[in-house]
Amino acid sequence: MKRLIRFALPIFLLVAAATGCAHVQKKETIFQTSTINALLKGIYDGDVTFGDLKGYGDFGIGTFNGLDGEMVALDGCFYQVKSDGIAYPADDSMKTPFSVVTFFSPDETMPLNKVDNYQELEALLDGMLPSRNIFYAIKIEGRFGYIKTRSVPGQQRPYPTLVEVVKVQSVFEFHDIDGTIVGFRSPDYVEGINVPGYHLHFITKDRRGGGHLLECSMQNLMAEVDNTNNFFMTLPHGGDFYSMDLTQKKKKDLETVEKGN
Repeated sequence: MKRLIRFALPIFLLVAAATGCAHVQKKETIFQTSTINALLKGIYDGDVTFGDLKGYGDFGIGTFNGLDGEMVALDGCFYQVKSDGIAYPADDSMKTPFSVVTFFSPDETMPLNKVDNYQELEALLDGMLPSRNIFYAIKIEGRFGYIKTRSVPGQQRPYPTLVEVVKVQSVFEFHDIDGTIVGFRSPDYVEGINVPGYHLHFITKDRRGGGHLLECSMQNLMAEVDNTNNFFMTLPHGGDFYSMDLTQKKKKDLETVEKGN
């Protein structure tokens, strides 16, 4: 039986549900498997299948058991961008140690007239969002001047930490490419649970490549934003998650992993 954590915003609420995930409110809700700190510590095996995950969202990001590549979900299709840079359709039987999904329904659009880098994108979006205290799903679609992504190879036990894994990441660069940025902005107070701030992935229009977004530039595009006040998290049932010490703060490690340095 899975343990379910619910955050209902703007009121912060924590509930343990003995009935698992069956009663999760699926619309206007972000659904997450495990925690980002667990992933940073090397807990790369989860018990949620992608077939199950599709019941909670058609849009999102994450990874695969054994940390075998980057996951991008768009329009109900789930892809595995492996360390060769190729995006493969994810089989429903595959499992995830960490994923974040929602049924994407944009509430507003925001103009991105000129963005020279990832840092500018973050600042521009932050200046237009109504609050930093709720969750947002973010979709940016069109032609990009430059995209830089990464993926990581599958790992074998005993699993190294994620900081160690990204030292052998594969990096991919795209110029004048059509595609979609997919991801989320989470509040700062979820540190340890999710990535505070932006966590974005990319997939090409032809669905053949992509990965974890490291850098970007764009002009005259629009960001579609889904303001989301409900957050559900399911935790692994047993395994390494039960015995691992997850009390340590990992802000520095998270910055290294997110930026790919």
